Amino acid sequence: MNHATNSIVGLINFLTFLLSIPIVGAGIWLATRHSGDCLRFLQWPIIIIGAAIMLLSLAGFMGACFRVTSLMWLYLFFMFLLLLAYLVFIIFAFAVAGKGHGHSVPGTGFEEYKLHDFSTWLQDRVRSSGSWNNIRSCVRDAGVCRKLGQKSMYESSAGFYQEHLTPIQSGCCKPPTPCGYTYVNATFWTGTISYADSDCSKWSSDDQSQLCYDCDSCKAGVLANLKHDWHKVSVLNIVIFILLVVVYVIGCGAFRNNLRRDNYESQGEARMTKSQPSRLPF
Repeated sequence: MNHATNSIVGLINFLTFLLSIPIVGAGIWLATRHSGDCLRFLQWPIIIIGAAIMLLSLAGFMGACFRVTSLMWLYLFFMFLLLLAYLVFIIFAFAVAGKGHGHSVPGTGFEEYKLHDFSTWLQDRVRSSGSWNNIRSCVRDAGVCRKLGQKSMYESSAGFYQEHLTPIQSGCCKPPTPCGYTYVNATFWTGTISYADSDCSKWSSDDQSQLCYDCDSCKAGVLANLKHDWHKVSVLNIVIFILLVVVYVIGCGAFRNNLRRDNYESQGEARMTKSQPSRLPF
């Protein structure tokens, strides 16, 4: 390892420091935005990870460029802890998002979702009335069902059944297929209440602000949408984790280089001190 190693570590950490600024900003925006994303589970982890990357990048930059061994030691120690935490987060995200899938409906182009298919941890995020009231208001205010209803106003039932609905459209905007309601448009169905599914009695066409927002199928649709996003984030996390491991390995090389330099300078000073003739007091 030589001076070029320290320069590379300094450059990498300067770039990661710049990248951490929008990460922290995005997390703060999510945390303070009124009626933000319908499931706001990740704003604080984003802020914490972004802040940790910012501080570690600054410490690594200072330690590598100015050859401050103590800063490099702190940088490597906390980077190791961050890598462990990151690895646990990645495993957790894959474990949580690994369960839950859509069920194909014969003769249609969409899928329907069951809440019990998802992990218990995700189910708990939407089962409590307090949490679900906020999520339901967010989904309703987003106008997903209103737009779907307007789009399908003059569409035949055959045309609608071939639509590729999103999980939220399938779970929140229409009744479950086993209920046997008759299609008028995407958000208006007629017929008598059936109990083939527990969600059938929760559906309401008369009140367009209700629809199936209280259905388990709606909760499952929200979780399916979240799961899709988490899969994309998990792939990105793996890439970032690999890059951080590479930076950590290079940082270890720079740290050893700084230690050798400090030892060499201290030994050189000791030799110079011994080589100087002693001065007598007279």
